[in-house]
Amino acid sequence: MSVVPRSWLYVPGHRPERVAKALVAGADAVVIDLEDAVPAAQKDTARDLTVALLDERADDDGRQVWVRINPPRTEPGRRDVAALAGRRLEGLRVPRAEDPDVVREVAERTGAPLQLLLESARGLSRARELAGAHARVVGIGLGEADLAADLLVDRDQGLAWARGWVVVAARAAGLPSPVQSVWTDVGDPAGLRASCETGRATGFFGRSVIHPRQIEVVHDVYTPSAEDVAAAEGIVATAAEAAARGEAAALDAHGRFVDPAVVARARTVLDRAGPRVPLEPPAPDPRAGEAP
Repeated sequence: MSVVPRSWLYVPGHRPERVAKALVAGADAVVIDLEDAVPAAQKDTARDLTVALLDERADDDGRQVWVRINPPRTEPGRRDVAALAGRRLEGLRVPRAEDPDVVREVAERTGAPLQLLLESARGLSRARELAGAHARVVGIGLGEADLAADLLVDRDQGLAWARGWVVVAARAAGLPSPVQSVWTDVGDPAGLRASCETGRATGFFGRSVIHPRQIEVVHDVYTPSAEDVAAAEGIVATAAEAAARGEAAALDAHGRFVDPAVVARARTVLDRAGPRVPLEPPAPDPRAGEAP
């Protein structure tokens, strides 16, 4: 069973020493960034280094490696798409997604799973259309800094409705719960925790991070607790017993009503809790991540 990532660590693609450290920092997924974290003069270098790393990957390295490309209609983005087509990676993050035709073009040219970042009013308004643009779209989410700037709103309260909308759009398209956007204040773990708890309660799962020290908080919030897992296992067992009796619903040992919707939610908890074995001991380094 594939385990759903809780943390997605951004690392700048033009800094190979940071990429190496990010790969052993303990994140569930690493996102090599070719976009915002890379100076314009280093775009080609970042792309070449990333292609070399992907080509050298072992078939069974067990890691989730994604790449955030530049906007596909820009010259760096076109080069990214051409260079990454057919490479061994888990998928691409596509920034400033606005046009379903562009999404389809990237999907067809690269053959890669795509996560779309909605970072403008135009992209947000077409969220459902973008989510269903191609079978290779496996997720949508917000790029909150750019979106707040485009909407001229406060990044917190001003985006509350947008967060709700992207959750609806994702689930309506049959996609996983969106991944939360980055928490940029690395020195505020309490704020990160509170924000993650709100995200979990409002339909998100997992979070993009810009520094290894944020990983532990994200994992703690987004890992189902032992109590949650035990409760979910009890619900699934109750449903199985009911099915054996020819019933679609039943009361569990605590008198709680268990029907198919409750069982589906319980199975989601168990999927998210799945086996997690660290590949290597984390190698914390204050420079391994860099703001995208």
